[in-house]
Amino acid sequence: MVGSDTAARVPAGRPAPDTVKILIAGGFGVGKTTMVGSVSEIVPLRTEEPLTMAGLGVDDLDGIEEKRATTVAMDFGRITVSDDLVLYLFGTPGQQRFWFMWNDLALGALGAVVLVDVRRPESSFAAIDFFERRGIPFVIAVNGFHGEHPYPVEDVREALALPEGVPVLLCDARERESCRDVLIALIDRLIAAAAPAR
Repeated sequence: MVGSDTAARVPAGRPAPDTVKILIAGGFGVGKTTMVGSVSEIVPLRTEEPLTMAGLGVDDLDGIEEKRATTVAMDFGRITVSDDLVLYLFGTPGQQRFWFMWNDLALGALGAVVLVDVRRPESSFAAIDFFERRGIPFVIAVNGFHGEHPYPVEDVREALALPEGVPVLLCDARERESCRDVLIALIDRLIAAAAPAR
């Protein structure tokens, strides 16, 4: 695209990189904004607003009482995986009252990361169901709050009733390398899913 920063970074004669749209989804307060911000090579676009009294009784803050802001539209970041592959990351809003936006955000998405907080695993059921119903490949990333992972991967898989084919990874949404490894696992899954189609 003429005038884009991606075009400006591509040397003359080299084709522009392929771009892949990835969603970062999950329940309210699971770390989606943190993950996008940790791994993005650009300053991420955020649409966070302070939590107010209007959300009392609407937003469930059990287990995340320290939360002070919330995403009201989306987060956006970018990461260059290689010279020929760039990921565009779109973080979804977590509260149920903003779920209507997920359909629009999912347009053109090739895959997704579903972040899970094991203190509140039920908050991720809606995201899992959303991607399963639409046939969008996804991986599960268990966000270790305070750097802790109290449950093994197989216990998480069983609690979420996931089929064997869905990768479950332990991560820390604050750590760039950890988030990068989750995205690489998703790319590997997308490549594997595309191989039979060839």
